[in-house]
Amino acid sequence: MSTHRFLRLAGIVALGFALTACGAADRLSNVGRAPALSPIEDPTSQPGYKPVRMPMPDAEPAAFASNSLWRQGSRAFFKDQRAARIGDLVTVRVRVTDRAQFDNQTRRSRQNGENMGAESLLGFETKLGKVLPEEARADALVGLDSRSSSRGEGSTRRAEQLTTNVAAAVTQVLPNGNLVIEGKQEIRVNFEVRELIVAGVIRPEDIEADNTIDSTKIAQARIAYGGRGQLTDVQQPRYGQQVMDILLPF
Repeated sequence: MSTHRFLRLAGIVALGFALTACGAADRLSNVGRAPALSPIEDPTSQPGYKPVRMPMPDAEPAAFASNSLWRQGSRAFFKDQRAARIGDLVTVRVRVTDRAQFDNQTRRSRQNGENMGAESLLGFETKLGKVLPEEARADALVGLDSRSSSRGEGSTRRAEQLTTNVAAAVTQVLPNGNLVIEGKQEIRVNFEVRELIVAGVIRPEDIEADNTIDSTKIAQARIAYGGRGQLTDVQQPRYGQQVMDILLPF
């Protein structure tokens, strides 16, 4: 192996150990502690946030009714209490009726072996003692063996009849009046954090009088329900094994 290739391989191995050490340090600092909840932040300031752009209809002139106390589009006599501006809150009724049963069991094992030898090589096999140690054998020049295994188990049994309410904030008002909303909810139960994320585009007309909207009326809906913590962690292979799975060509 050339010096360049050796240094490159050493650098890759060192990088893998560094990543493992960083992850291990964070895990060790949280031993015996429940996972921390995320701070409340402005969704528009998060990395990767992009304003929503959608086809817009032609602008229509505003119509005013003179000598009238009733405002068009209002559901209350004096003031519409529904969300309409950036920063307003709207309650999303999340209803997921899918049924599923998960019994996650992850078992992986890998065993590799490579042997190379030459009992006869144009007579040069008798010259090995001049290049290699005297105990070198021509029929067993190279022998490689590697093994890896992981096992993770997790059981989740859900009817997927998720019914909950989550408050979402209006982050953008589109030119046609539609609202872009985004909301996040975190619930910690013992040492597991469950996250619920709701985002999408809604019509102001679909918001009911009590300032709620059904999740089925959200366009471009993004609803994520997952978690993080000890149960989720045991189902993932170690960082070093993930790195080796990517780098090893066998």
